Amino acid sequence: QVQLVESGGGSVQSGGSLKLSCAASTYNAKHYSMAWFRQAPGKEREGVAGIESDGSASYVDSVKGRFTISRDNAKNTMYLQMNSLKPEDTAMYYCAADPRTVGRRVGHLNEYNYWGQGTQVTVSS
Repeated sequence: QVQLVESGGGSVQSGGSLKLSCAASTYNAKHYSMAWFRQAPGKEREGVAGIESDGSASYVDSVKGRFTISRDNAKNTMYLQMNSLKPEDTAMYYCAADPRTVGRRVGHLNEYNYWGQGTQVTVSS
C-alpha cells in the first residue's frame, strides 16, 4: 500500500503564492504517474496538473502559466508551486499516484489508485 502525505497548504491573499508537497512512502513512486487534484465545497474533485515519471507535465487551462508541477524522484516527492493565486483556487488539494502510465494529460480521478488526505488552500480577496 502506497501512502501519500501532502503539506504546504495555508491561507494567502489574492496574488500570493504557496508551494505544496506530496511525499510518497515508496521509492517506486519515481515510476508512477502523479497528479494534483482539488475539490472546492459543493463541487466535484477536478484535476489540476499531472506529471509523468520522465517529468513531462500537463495542466488544466485555468492554472496554466500560474502553477508549476514538479517532482524530485530521489526524494519520492512531488510539488505544486502556485503563483498569482485567485479566490477561485480555494479548495482542498489532493495528490494522487498510480503505477500505470496516465500519459501527457492530467487524467481523470478514477485513473489514480493512491490518494493523500488533502491539504487546504484558502485564497482571500
